[in-house]
Amino acid sequence: MKKSIAYILLLFLVPFTVSAQTDVDLESELCGRISVGVDKKITKGFHVTIDEELRQNNNLANFDRLQTNIGAKYKVHPNVKIGLGYSLINPYSTTDKAFGKARHRITFDVAGNLVFGQLQFSLKERLQMTHRTGDLNTYQNPRNALALKSRLTVKYKYSERLSPFAYLEIRNTLNAPMISANFDGTNYLTDTGSKTGEPGWFLDGFCGNYVNRIRGAFGADYSFDRHNSLNICLLLDRISNKVVDANNEGTKLKSYTRETGILAHIAVAYVYAF
Repeated sequence: MKKSIAYILLLFLVPFTVSAQTDVDLESELCGRISVGVDKKITKGFHVTIDEELRQNNNLANFDRLQTNIGAKYKVHPNVKIGLGYSLINPYSTTDKAFGKARHRITFDVAGNLVFGQLQFSLKERLQMTHRTGDLNTYQNPRNALALKSRLTVKYKYSERLSPFAYLEIRNTLNAPMISANFDGTNYLTDTGSKTGEPGWFLDGFCGNYVNRIRGAFGADYSFDRHNSLNICLLLDRISNKVVDANNEGTKLKSYTRETGILAHIAVAYVYAF
């Protein structure tokens, strides 16, 4: 029994154990999300959605991104829905003072729900791929980043109009860069002229799989009428990202860190359904 427990703990801890990795604590900050969208019913069980979202960071002082989301949802069973979506993500550059360097994201969802009286429990699995455009250092990030999100939600139907909810979401990276390096405790022992695969550091491929975000949220859905609704919630993110900083030629590893921190988000979303 003890060996089994130790084996399970080892499987859980291995993704967080990285050679030559150092930890960096990020400052906590407040972020914001505001979105406006429409939900069009095409036929029974089939809906198409579109929304525009603006995000802020740095305690609401700066823009973070402008994001356009398009999706379709289909109820394949009274308790199961599937969904397909596309997002155009335009990050904001504080240097250029403009939105640009677009990323393209494709998502596929499977969600199941069970209702017990006024309580609804749902579990959603989302597989997503984010395509980065423009110049990219392939020693630091893959061109197409893969992730799996798992979200468990509990919703309470307080009245016909008001439904408080809470959820827990875990996000796994599926193809993060994996490296190994000689590290003397202060510096990475990488000669300026060394190549990947030579003594110094090794890029072991994009096969890293680890939990890089745990999110908790609570909020409420409020319906003004059958067409207009508002979603307000507070999100708390526990971030744990592994960040590779190498030159474009892959001849020098500057740092390999795990950035951890807490981000708080206030999110407000309006939806018009018809």
